[in-house]
Amino acid sequence: MATLILPGEWIKNWEKSGKHEFVQLCKELTEKTDHGSEIRDIQAALYELCWQVVQGNLKLDLVISVLGDMMELRDDMPSILADVFSTLDLETAALEEKIKRDHYTQLVGSCLFFVPEAILKERLDPETLESLGLIKQAHQFNQKIVKIKTKLFYKQQKFNLLREENEGYAKLITELGQDLSGNITSHVVLESIKSLIGCFNLDPNRVLDIILEVYESRSDQDEFFLSLIKCYMCEPLTLCHILGFKFKFYQEPNEETPKSLYHIAAALLHHNLIELEDIYVHLMPVDAIIIEEHKRDISEAKQIARKLVMVVLPSEKSEDKDKEKEKEEEKNDKPPDNQKLGLLEALLRIGDWHHAQSIMDQMPSFYASSHKAIALALCQLVHLTVEPLYRRSGLPKGARGCVIHPLRNKRAPRPAESFEDLRRDTFSMICYLGPHLSHDPILFAKIVRLGKAFMKEETLLSCFLSIADQVLLPSLSLMECNACMSEELWGLFKLFPYQHRYRLYGQWKNETYTGHPLLVKVKAQTVERAKYIMKRLTKENVKQSGRQIGKLSHSNPTILFDYMLSQIQWYDNLIVPVVDSLKYLTSLNYDVLAYCIIEALANPEKEKMKHDDTTISSWLQSLASLCGAVFRKYPIELAGLLQYVTNQLKAGKSFDLLILKEVVQKMAGIEITDEMTSEQLEAMTGGEQLKAEGGYFGQIRNTKKSSQRLKDVLLDHELALPLCLLMAQQRNGVVFLESGEKHLKLVGHLYDQCHDTLVQFGGFLASNLSTEDYIKRVPSIDILCNQFHTPHDAAFFLSRPMYAHQILSKYDELKKAEKGNRQQQKVHKYVAACELVMTPVHEAVVSLHPARVWDDLRPQFYATFWSLTMYDLAVPHSAYEREVNKLKVQIKAIEENPEIPLNKKKKEKERCTVLQEKLQEEEKKQLEHVQRVLHRLKLEKDNWLLAKSTKNETITKFLQLCLFPRCIFSSIDAVYCARFVELVHQQKTPNFCTLLCYDRVFSAIIYTVASCTENESHRYGRFLCCMLETVTRWHSDRAIYEKECVNYPGFLTIFRATGFDGGNKADQLDYENFRHVVHKWHYMLTKASVHCLETGDYTHIRNILIVLTKILPCYPKVLNLGQALECRVHKICLEEKDKRPDLYALAMGYSGRLKGQKVHMVPENEFHHKEQPARSAAPANQQNGPGSTGKLATSTSKTEDGMSEDDRVKDKSQGTTKPVNKANSAAAKVTTSNGNGAINSTKAVKERDDKEKSGKEKKEKKEKTPGSTPETKAETRREKQRDERAGKEERVAREGKEKTPKADREKVKAEEKSSKDDKAKAGNGEPMEPSRERDAIKESKSKEKGDRSAVAGSLKSPVPRLESAESERDHKRRKLDCHSSPSHSSSVKDNSNEPKESTSKHHANYNSVTRSKSREREMEKKDSDNTQGRSKEKKEEKDRKERKRDHLLNELEASQESKRRKDENGMNSSKNSKSTSPSCDSPLSAEKEKIKRSKSSSKEKAESVKPERTSSGGKKESRHDKEKSEKKEKRDSSGGKEEKKHHKSSDKHR
Repeated sequence: MATLILPGEWIKNWEKSGKHEFVQLCKELTEKTDHGSEIRDIQAALYELCWQVVQGNLKLDLVISVLGDMMELRDDMPSILADVFSTLDLETAALEEKIKRDHYTQLVGSCLFFVPEAILKERLDPETLESLGLIKQAHQFNQKIVKIKTKLFYKQQKFNLLREENEGYAKLITELGQDLSGNITSHVVLESIKSLIGCFNLDPNRVLDIILEVYESRSDQDEFFLSLIKCYMCEPLTLCHILGFKFKFYQEPNEETPKSLYHIAAALLHHNLIELEDIYVHLMPVDAIIIEEHKRDISEAKQIARKLVMVVLPSEKSEDKDKEKEKEEEKNDKPPDNQKLGLLEALLRIGDWHHAQSIMDQMPSFYASSHKAIALALCQLVHLTVEPLYRRSGLPKGARGCVIHPLRNKRAPRPAESFEDLRRDTFSMICYLGPHLSHDPILFAKIVRLGKAFMKEETLLSCFLSIADQVLLPSLSLMECNACMSEELWGLFKLFPYQHRYRLYGQWKNETYTGHPLLVKVKAQTVERAKYIMKRLTKENVKQSGRQIGKLSHSNPTILFDYMLSQIQWYDNLIVPVVDSLKYLTSLNYDVLAYCIIEALANPEKEKMKHDDTTISSWLQSLASLCGAVFRKYPIELAGLLQYVTNQLKAGKSFDLLILKEVVQKMAGIEITDEMTSEQLEAMTGGEQLKAEGGYFGQIRNTKKSSQRLKDVLLDHELALPLCLLMAQQRNGVVFLESGEKHLKLVGHLYDQCHDTLVQFGGFLASNLSTEDYIKRVPSIDILCNQFHTPHDAAFFLSRPMYAHQILSKYDELKKAEKGNRQQQKVHKYVAACELVMTPVHEAVVSLHPARVWDDLRPQFYATFWSLTMYDLAVPHSAYEREVNKLKVQIKAIEENPEIPLNKKKKEKERCTVLQEKLQEEEKKQLEHVQRVLHRLKLEKDNWLLAKSTKNETITKFLQLCLFPRCIFSSIDAVYCARFVELVHQQKTPNFCTLLCYDRVFSAIIYTVASCTENESHRYGRFLCCMLETVTRWHSDRAIYEKECVNYPGFLTIFRATGFDGGNKADQLDYENFRHVVHKWHYMLTKASVHCLETGDYTHIRNILIVLTKILPCYPKVLNLGQALECRVHKICLEEKDKRPDLYALAMGYSGRLKGQKVHMVPENEFHHKEQPARSAAPANQQNGPGSTGKLATSTSKTEDGMSEDDRVKDKSQGTTKPVNKANSAAAKVTTSNGNGAINSTKAVKERDDKEKSGKEKKEKKEKTPGSTPETKAETRREKQRDERAGKEERVAREGKEKTPKADREKVKAEEKSSKDDKAKAGNGEPMEPSRERDAIKESKSKEKGDRSAVAGSLKSPVPRLESAESERDHKRRKLDCHSSPSHSSSVKDNSNEPKESTSKHHANYNSVTRSKSREREMEKKDSDNTQGRSKEKKEEKDRKERKRDHLLNELEASQESKRRKDENGMNSSKNSKSTSPSCDSPLSAEKEKIKRSKSSSKEKAESVKPERTSSGGKKESRHDKEKSEKKEKRDSSGGKEEKKHHKSSDKHR
């Protein structure tokens, strides 16, 4: 009651102002005429006032005076006040505070003088009346009331029955049943009825009942009877009781309530003659039963669904189906007589939505509308409300439709004239319909069309979304295969953003089917049908199954696709037939399919890794493949899927990039793989047409439309650049952020996937976006790198197409501005265009690296390298020719095929011809472009590299910032890098050392290989292969070498401070020494490969096997290197067969291909010039097998000799001797650059420094210094040691300036201290057997001493010779025992072969006497270092054993004695060379021994040549004869000890 609250100020200031305000308020309330509401307001005001008295807030006398004044305002005021007292009576009686009850009693007692007692006795409780003194005893008063009520309501008054006459009722029925078409009105008939009641003493209630009966039979006369009842009726409750009695009569079993009764009840409700609450209680069944029935329906539906999902035997299944059918039929035969639903239907028929809505609210959701009659009635009502608006706005052009006449009922909902009117009633009516709008497809279409017409107004968007969620989609599920409704609905849905659509689909799939019993059954039936279809789906019956899938998908696409996707995730062979079977879907279904795919991808319950945590799950791969195929073939919107991938990347998850990769590959035809053949790779360097024809494995045709769709989506939703940047950033995120506990193999796979997708996606954007679109979206290179933190290689990859676009557009502008067709003018314009475009880039790249970087490289060179592609450098003529020939063959095949129809034949020929012309035109265009680019590079090359920095640093920066990052970016970039190095060489670029660059690439591949992922290994291998191809071509033919390398700055071996860039003969590396260097590179590759194979680490082994497979066409070319690799790979095969199958497969594959290449391998002496070694009794693999142990020794000895030769030439020779020596110096420097030849290089630097420091006078002095006496040699040795110390200090300073690694310097010191340490560092780290290794080192050292003493002739005892013999014998025995290990015997053999050919070019070019003296001085120094701590007795014993062993060997191998001794000694000498100083070379001694005795000559020569890297024992006899006299003089002057040693040697050989 307390709807009006009095302000607190009125109560506080009651006497001053509150009283007046209250009286004024009451007067205003009494003057209102609001159909009874004013009484409620007055009651509220009086209640508030009285409640303040009860609370004690106001004094009683003040309130009494006000209430007395109030009685004058209205006549019924005492009755109103009595009602207030009645309410307060009930409230205060329940209160525990007695004082409030007393206040109430005093208040009522004070009001007795203006409130009549009779009214109070009617309203107040008897106990209250007793306390007021109005009655004596409450108990007696209650008894009296009961008696009066009994007399009034329950006592039968029979006198009326006796006086009633039947004739009166007959006349009454006649009166009511007469024709009402005339002037007869309800008022006239009512007067007649009154007369009949009075005349015949009729009971008024029975008369009312008869009126209702007649109305029921004449329900079309609503207006007459309703007005009659309204005038006749005195009490609404009486009418309700009579109606309720009628309804109760039909509640008996087997009785059915007539529709006419529902109609009159609805009409009476509609005209407010009765209240819904009054009649509702008379209707059956009660609400609790209805709720229980609804719950039972849902549980039954779920049970049916479970049965359908369960696997049941066929016999049981058929029985269950029969039982369910019987139950369904029983239900349909006997629908329950629900009077509430009958009344509801009647209300809807007459248009009384207000009361109908009240009844539906009493029931569970959609319970009422689940009955078809009610749903149709409600649909009809909605038809009526939307008809005018639909006719005006929603009706399609050309459609007529049937006209719906409005209801004559003026109280029915008003028809909607505008979209705003729909909010009033129409939307709520539609929502009450729910899924049962399916009963009226026409109304469904109308609502959808209204939605389409009205989507321009945003205010009602939320309303239509709600209707779509609650009504349209559930209704579609209950429609039987209605494709038209699905397309109609898509017409509305396509106007929504995909976010709204996907939310609707999510609700439809996951929530809608759980709330309605019918939908629960439909879902189960759909799943059962889907299973049936999918079990029978094959490639052969795609068409028939596709039609069935289409039918099923029109109504319930979410359920069907959910099941299909679950099957595809298990069985990926279903992808092709499923994709082909989806051609009968509607547009809405395709959109739902996209949503279902995204939901399946985002399923949090599925692991995206396999259980081994090393590979991506197969379900994700299957879904990705499905995405690519479906989105390419059918017009499905891609925005949602691409946004999902973007969001995943933003969250740091890269698994789903697999989807993007598949979509781009299928839709755009751009394929990314590192397994490309050389032909495909060549085609990829051409134009777009050549790429499409010959660059990919799968010839994906007709991608124009699908790639256009993909491009449009990316541009419309602004996803192109974000995806690129996120992928570029995520590459490192995979390693450093995302990896966590993931397996290294999986991390590498994810990195590769991320990188490959970036390359693929960037390629798509570059080839499909217009110039304007691309430039507008890709920022400049400095912003990409510095603001977006994009890695430099990716940033240039994205910017590269932009530069090409800009240069071409600027070039076209300049051509149009000046019309000159001469080729020279075009080239100049192109260069000008390049300068205009690239100058800002040159400035921008400066910020990418520290300032010191640009001391070695120019920004112009850096930007040029990163901005060009293979398309700019070379034209793949053979690829163009190959594709054109294919098309010609194709045309010929078409012409000769009689089965092809003529029109199709003509069409195919035209297609091939057009394609052929396009390819030829593209080739011509590329050729012109390449010529322009090469001219531009020719002009730029002089400014690329600075002369102020060292060549070593320049190459380091070039490799670090340019070559290595790009060569592993893509297969094309790998080829580009190799080609670019060759191009820089061919352009004769100043200050670029080609030799040094190649040497750095080949010499240290271990760390690069170890840090690569699997795909990067493929690309790195391809890069090495291309580099090796160039080197192999130069190596293969002297003419090619002289044409492409001689007189080129890249092959300079002396770097002058001036701007000298031509290179004369004196500064160039000659052909034979280049072949030695190439052999060294092959050797270093073998060493690195063996090291990686023997680490046991998965990544090392996998990567090196991949690299070796890639470079197989060019390496190995030397037989012994190939055998060493073969041995290691065979070992891997045996070890990994059961442990790591993928490594086993790689190793087996490489092993097979390596065996196939054996026929192309050559012995080492054919690979580079070398004296033919003597055949030995050792096995073949002993002769040829290289290994890690002696690997460094080979390269070291070569470069050692190169540096010592260089030193000798600078000291003692002039003229023609200079070029060769400088060439050797270059070879040594090449070795130095990567630290692998640190020992050799530091020695070479030291000797060069000695030369510079001493000057010309010192040189002359050295030339005159005799070396024939021990005193002279001792003096020479001391002088040499002083020079070395000074040179060492200067060398250290120089190396510090050139940033020589500290490790290399330490290596040099260790080398000079101990030959054992040198050996350990020179190898690749493979451990030998401990005892044999120590013996080998010890013996090799002693052997080396013997060799040097033989050459120099200055030692005081023959002990070194004895040690040499011991070393030779032991080493031969060791060879026989363990020849299978390449780390021992093979390496020794390899080293023995190399020195013999390494100096063949040198001996002819300088004076042998001076060379011999220099050699002797160096060997004296080394010999004195190595012979410390050896006892003379031990040496003599070894000498005896050596002679004994040699004698035995001579007897066994008489026929081949000379050659075998030469070979064996060569092996020992190469082994010893590892522990020898780089300068200990004595080719003169070898020549001397050759002349002296044929048997001893081979052995002595090999021993003397052994320490050299570039000296060779393979000189021709004629050269030795020329120097014979000089050698004899030296032998004579060397003293008795030298002669003694020679005698021993000759005795031994004899």
